[in-house]
Amino acid sequence: MIVFALKTLRRFACVLMTAPLVSGCLFITDTSRMNADVFVKETAPVFNYNNVGSIPREPLPQTPGSINSRPPDLFRSQFQQLYGPPTTARPGPALSTAYRDRTMGYGLPVSNPLHRAMYDVLSDDGHTLPAIPYSRIDPRFLRQEVSYQTAEAPGTIVVDTRQHFLYLVQPGGKAVRYGVGLGRSGYAWSGRGAIQWKAKWPRWTPPDEMVQRQPELASISAARGGMVPGLNNPLGARALYIFKDGKDTLYRVHGTPDWQSVGKATSSGCVRMLNQDVIDLYDRVPQGAPIVVM
Repeated sequence: MIVFALKTLRRFACVLMTAPLVSGCLFITDTSRMNADVFVKETAPVFNYNNVGSIPREPLPQTPGSINSRPPDLFRSQFQQLYGPPTTARPGPALSTAYRDRTMGYGLPVSNPLHRAMYDVLSDDGHTLPAIPYSRIDPRFLRQEVSYQTAEAPGTIVVDTRQHFLYLVQPGGKAVRYGVGLGRSGYAWSGRGAIQWKAKWPRWTPPDEMVQRQPELASISAARGGMVPGLNNPLGARALYIFKDGKDTLYRVHGTPDWQSVGKATSSGCVRMLNQDVIDLYDRVPQGAPIVVM
């Protein structure tokens, strides 16, 4: 009887000792997770399907007198990662049969948040400047800091008429670069001068020579007081007046409501800038700053 009791006690003790081990198995991660295929499937990146710019699309038919409302394929870049067609996409106008099975690219963000802040709606001295559609402007002509080696001293404005850039020289081989519109052939000015005067929301008084070429400007000639400041004023939000040897050259660095003219040669000789950019330049440049137009 005693022997039987000892054997029973020994068996019960074994059960108690092994019970934690058995119950512990219930909390061990499934070893199938170590399978490489399972791991790749569960950790693969998930991309949001965007039917605006993430896939190539067939062009819209051109309508005379209207702007094509379909944005360009801005998602593509040299940094993109390729992936297969989205499983949630439905065949239809946005995803035609020709493109349904093609590999697509997911790249950098469509817009730069910094540019969005730079060119957003701006309230200034009682005027409200509209946002500039910077996505429709060549990125080269948007405000940015660049490396720039030059013999000019920091604080000098350098206008590169060939590239349509205005540089504000900074210390350490840097410059703030802006895109500009310039004068048409025969109307441009070049040389060294100084910003003798600066003005916020200036009046525009076209020179007499311009009034002679364009008689429709007679109503806003200098004799009649010029054109009042405002959003439609050709000088825009700011004007920096270029003098040479103490004399007014009649050329200006100024803003423009015509943002599409930046990067082009369309003016009568002055240096045009986006209104938000010329405000930034105005705040950085003191009166008397040297300027070089080459």
